[in-house]
Amino acid sequence: MEQHENFRIKSRISPQFDPWDAWHTRLAKGRYELTSVEFTVTNLCNLRCEHCAVGEELVEREGAAIPVELLIRRLDEIDTLQTISITGGEPIVSPKVVKETIQPLLKYAKSRGIYTQLNSNLTLPLSRYEDWIEDLDVLHISYNYRDVHDFHRIVFAKMGREVDIKAAETLFGRMKENSRALAKAGVFVSGESLLSPFTSQFIDQMHHDLVEMGCARHEVHPLYPSDFARHADLISLEQYEEAIHRLLEVRDPNTWILFGTLPFFPCSDDRQHRGLYTQLHETPNVTVRQDPDGRNRLNVNGFTGDIIVTDFGDVPSLGNIHHDRLSDIFDRWLQHPLAKKYHCYCEQAKCTGPNILVANAYYNNWDFTKRSAEGLVKIV
Repeated sequence: MEQHENFRIKSRISPQFDPWDAWHTRLAKGRYELTSVEFTVTNLCNLRCEHCAVGEELVEREGAAIPVELLIRRLDEIDTLQTISITGGEPIVSPKVVKETIQPLLKYAKSRGIYTQLNSNLTLPLSRYEDWIEDLDVLHISYNYRDVHDFHRIVFAKMGREVDIKAAETLFGRMKENSRALAKAGVFVSGESLLSPFTSQFIDQMHHDLVEMGCARHEVHPLYPSDFARHADLISLEQYEEAIHRLLEVRDPNTWILFGTLPFFPCSDDRQHRGLYTQLHETPNVTVRQDPDGRNRLNVNGFTGDIIVTDFGDVPSLGNIHHDRLSDIFDRWLQHPLAKKYHCYCEQAKCTGPNILVANAYYNNWDFTKRSAEGLVKIV
């Protein structure tokens, strides 16, 4: 494989360097740049999880995908590109998608020194991962279960038919075995838990399960109130805070914990919330990721070509890959009223403002651009 003319030597992904975090570019360049593109490559999935953020897009059969050559041509136009994410659906369900879309994207990224992540439920046979996984940087999985009974209830919640517990036992066991096997082989497996009224009570157990599964990182996010989960109850900020403290008390110190779309801010009126924000930044092997959506990332639908700022929100399509350059779309987005509303920036507090969903859920009446983190010790 030939090395791309824009090849970058990659640093090791670690708590000190998360290439998906919008903070690095904003600090270094003084502005946001398009460094990340996420592709939705399939609307097929073998599960129907109750928390799925794209559940209503899932299909039994899907139409023709956009040729990968066009996707790569658009990526080639982005000089600032650093990361590519691949999602679905379950990207590995279709061998055709793996061969014709995923593998070419991974090889292209490797030729440029671009970091890659693929989101998978990891329930398919291990052989489906083995002939391409070496080109992947991060294998991302969701984990929101205490046991097989939770798994059975959650992942088949929207299936539309009864699924035998035996099927759940097979898939649940396979997911754990696959994770251990791939981690042992050197794959960076990152397990994500979504905090909800259910999972927040058991986040400590889920953390230890992920450690036992060989995960190098545990990501913790709020449950997004969208799609299948749009009617789900959100936990209160007090419950969220309790869950974080419980996790920090029992965590494995050798496992990186990443808090994404965190609903606590250094400009909060609540002293405890400000203290928690500072604590997370000062705790070894714990990081707070500044939200990539709209700050350094766009999402591309691999079938319609539509370009959106987030795969979870309600911001309409900003353009289409058939006739728009992604960098042009991103520059246009930065002038959008929503971007201006939420793209506040505080270098002292290492904060780039809220995720749109978090702001709507917890801080609907706040104007973040008029708040400040005065009195906070500088976070490095």
